[in-house]
Amino acid sequence: MNRVIKKLQKIIILLVATNLVGCASLGFGPSGLFVQSEDDVTINYSDAGQGETTLVFVHGWMCDRSYWQAQIDYFSTQYRVVALDLAGHGQSGLDRKDYTIERFSGDVVSVINQLQLKKVILIGHSMGGSVVMETAVRLPNIVAGVVAVDSFATGFQWPEEDKIPEMVAPFRADFRKETYKMVSSMFAPTADKSLVDEIASDMASAPKDIGVSAFVGLLEWVANDYERVREELSMSFVHVNAIRKNMPIIKDKIVLVPDVGHFIPQEAPNQFNEALEQAIVLMQ
Repeated sequence: MNRVIKKLQKIIILLVATNLVGCASLGFGPSGLFVQSEDDVTINYSDAGQGETTLVFVHGWMCDRSYWQAQIDYFSTQYRVVALDLAGHGQSGLDRKDYTIERFSGDVVSVINQLQLKKVILIGHSMGGSVVMETAVRLPNIVAGVVAVDSFATGFQWPEEDKIPEMVAPFRADFRKETYKMVSSMFAPTADKSLVDEIASDMASAPKDIGVSAFVGLLEWVANDYERVREELSMSFVHVNAIRKNMPIIKDKIVLVPDVGHFIPQEAPNQFNEALEQAIVLMQ
């Protein structure tokens, strides 16, 4: 189904769900379940499968949990699988003032606490990698491992803190145009053109204020907190990355996927599922 149509459906569902928060424990049918975040924003999530270990999937900037559908279908036959919409994304609430990595991690913590999960592997794509790292240091006795999917060690040059306003300025001026251009450039040259347009259009249609706030929050977190949080991680940490030229040499464990771009789970879901299985094995 076209993502634009899906997004309209999500808005309608969210409006209805806002009036049903008091019955959140009853769930919301196949569209997902809801919990209140630490700052009282409604967070949508789905819960499938069963098992001692739960895989918690966290999407990237201006995406939503539907981007993980191929992984939900595949891994829910082996694990309990939870996926959520971060605040400002998908079916979750839009009433947060500042969309920071710390607040996003609070969304994940709220879902984990709601479900009373005991052993979790966190998987985050792109910005979601920052979110799951921040979540892991908050829940060291629950999180058994962290997988960052094309979040770091990609060769991307993150700006210093004083250069962030300059990088964000074009998005403030024309969010839709700049987002579409940036997202389109992140795919492999061989990627299906309709998939590229579908995802780029979907992400570019997000609310500008939320998109800019979350973008700034991500850049500030990488500039100020990444190194500290990486040192604080006490559990296994693995990257699943697309192969690129001039990739940095890192000390972390990494699984590489060939012939794909930044959106590995969407471009090559079968290859990504195999790579994630390898990453989980590396944690043992």
